[in-house]
Amino acid sequence: MKKHFLALTAISLLLPWGGQGLHAQSNLSPEVLRSLEEAQTHTASDRALRNAISSNSINKMALDLQHASAATDTYFSLETKNSGISDQQSSGRCWLFTGLNVLRHQAMKKLGTTNFFFSQIYCFFYDQLEKSNLFLQGIIDTRRLSIDDRQVMWLFENPLSDGGTYTGVADLVSKYGVVPQEVMAETYVSNSTSEFNSHLKRKLREYGILLREKADKGAGVKELEAEKVEMMKTVYRMLTLAYGEPVKSFTWAPKDANGKAMAEAKTYTPLEFYKMVSDGTDLNADYVMLMNDPSRPYNKVYEIAYDRHVYDGHNWLYLNLDIEEIKPLCIASIRDSVQMYFSCDVGKQMNRANGLLDIKNYDYGSLFGTTFGMNKKQRIQSRDSGSSHAMTLMAVDLDANERPTKWKVENSWGASHGFAGHLIMTDEWFNEYMFRVVVHKKYLNEAQQKLLKQKPIQLPAWDPMFMEE
Repeated sequence: MKKHFLALTAISLLLPWGGQGLHAQSNLSPEVLRSLEEAQTHTASDRALRNAISSNSINKMALDLQHASAATDTYFSLETKNSGISDQQSSGRCWLFTGLNVLRHQAMKKLGTTNFFFSQIYCFFYDQLEKSNLFLQGIIDTRRLSIDDRQVMWLFENPLSDGGTYTGVADLVSKYGVVPQEVMAETYVSNSTSEFNSHLKRKLREYGILLREKADKGAGVKELEAEKVEMMKTVYRMLTLAYGEPVKSFTWAPKDANGKAMAEAKTYTPLEFYKMVSDGTDLNADYVMLMNDPSRPYNKVYEIAYDRHVYDGHNWLYLNLDIEEIKPLCIASIRDSVQMYFSCDVGKQMNRANGLLDIKNYDYGSLFGTTFGMNKKQRIQSRDSGSSHAMTLMAVDLDANERPTKWKVENSWGASHGFAGHLIMTDEWFNEYMFRVVVHKKYLNEAQQKLLKQKPIQLPAWDPMFMEE
């Protein structure tokens, strides 16, 4: 009895509610608070620094002026040229703009024009329609699970978003095709998606609950799916009110820089137009997503469960490689004038004024009198860093030894942002904050090609590295 009492007493002292005599690391006792206060200095410099930091932008205070004053080197030894910069405005559609910008580069070669953009809203309409169906069908598929189950909770937390991935672009254009920008124009809602999305998500969650309630009352899959189709009619109507009716066919001719038709106009369906401008390229079969995630073993293929845009489409699949294996593949693609879908943690160490991504831009450690020492693996594991934005990788500058020194991407934040609508990243920044790039499989060596044949390791949809861009 005495042994049991002593053991319980020892355990109680380790718990937050253990009572008297708590350890310093267990709670902020008056004694601990006093030690924290006494550790602070109160010099005139401290007061000046406190006044400055509390009244200004942290980035403005931490900007390394000596580094920032140096002119940004904008020369690139290898570069694929594009004309025109797109603007996603107040929407989370960078993934779609990037995917279509990569395809746009190919399309302009095919069409012989420098004056061409795809309609993002056309693809986005079907993206939102497909994601709505994906959510409702997911609710039907998980109807036997408790509403507190992690997968069911994830579904209700993420019924729909305007974010996405390369795989979403590939599945959408393969199923619905593409149209020129002037055939289906942007709307206020497509350029500022959050307000409308909040209402559509609320409606989807309501429908999800109704489907689960019907399932609890004995409704079978066929009955639930028939009910889902009726629900989707309301979703379709909401989407048409926000984005317009999707184009079924159109008559169009390529135009020169002055807007003059360069050929006789032809009539296309969106799928016919896609097949014409893509020359039969299979965006799923011909390309592979490469990831640099040092928190997981390299040379493995991973698949993200339930992370897709289209129910009958593809889950997110990628090959995890060391960063130094990825760079030669990117360089080979740029040499061939083939641009790439690229994503990174764009908000880290970004100087918005000149569009430079450089780990030396801001000295936060000196400002706060500490260090920020996590490496890439640790930042991923602690949820401090992950891919947040997709752009088009289009240029690299190589030194005398053919080693990259900097890279350039075409962004989708408008021509006035960054360096004429582009961002330039140092190779050191690339190492730390680049996560994903999609390359044609032909650039992979034989050993890398073999790695693609292994059975993918499946990860859950809520894995922190796989948030939509």
